[in-house]
Amino acid sequence: MGRKGGKGMGMGMPGLNMDMIKQAQKMQADMERTQAELQEKEYTATAGGGVVSATVDGKHTLKALTIDPEAVDPEDVEMLQDMVIAAVNEAVRAAMEDMSSSMGKITGGMNLPF
Repeated sequence: MGRKGGKGMGMGMPGLNMDMIKQAQKMQADMERTQAELQEKEYTATAGGGVVSATVDGKHTLKALTIDPEAVDPEDVEMLQDMVIAAVNEAVRAAMEDMSSSMGKITGGMNLPF
């Protein structure tokens, strides 16, 4: 049982040339470099008019959390918790937006999952 139409199947990939391969390799190198740079950046956001401040890195790890002592009200701990969550979420969102924007510049708008 032989295959029909097997002509040319083992010899390279049709439509791919060295320029395309080099371009893909450059894009991959640019993406790796940019990801490394973004992981080192820090993103800070505030909530409650600045009484809570959260800083995350490009890996979305919380690096710093600052709470103004005046924001600590034993009668309203829930509000403080909400402000902490809001500040952390905003800092993470900023980090993700920066990564998406930076990668979009490299890929030229191609929809790649990162």
